[in-house]
Amino acid sequence: MAGYLIKQKEEFEKRMGLVLELFPRLKGYMAKKARTLSGGKRQMPAMAMVLMKGPKVLLLDDPAAALAPKVVGQIFSRIREVVSSGITVLLVEQHARRALSLCHMGYVMSGGKVVMKGPDSELLSDEKFVEAFLGRA
Repeated sequence: MAGYLIKQKEEFEKRMGLVLELFPRLKGYMAKKARTLSGGKRQMPAMAMVLMKGPKVLLLDDPAAALAPKVVGQIFSRIREVVSSGITVLLVEQHARRALSLCHMGYVMSGGKVVMKGPDSELLSDEKFVEAFLGRA
């Protein structure tokens, strides 16, 4: 689980504890090859492997792509827990409302340029943003 780089047993156990706390179901998958898991279940070992390396920043590119709605909710719950643990997360995501529920600051890009930015509360109260990216409820 990417722990081969960790030289000290205490550090390995600390990180493994964090990973298994975030992904308790991972224990049941540890003996399986990742390629045998479904798309949503593959996200868990992928994120766990990165977290074992102790990153300060985690980059996620559309982690909910092509996943069942139930799994999307689980993935975003785990991302929220990673953010709560103090790791900075840079998230590229098409589900704007879900992404904003996790972030402190949002950037909206179009054509490779930042067209809007601001704290989540500002973006969610911006008429143009809501109409363009969230639609009317």
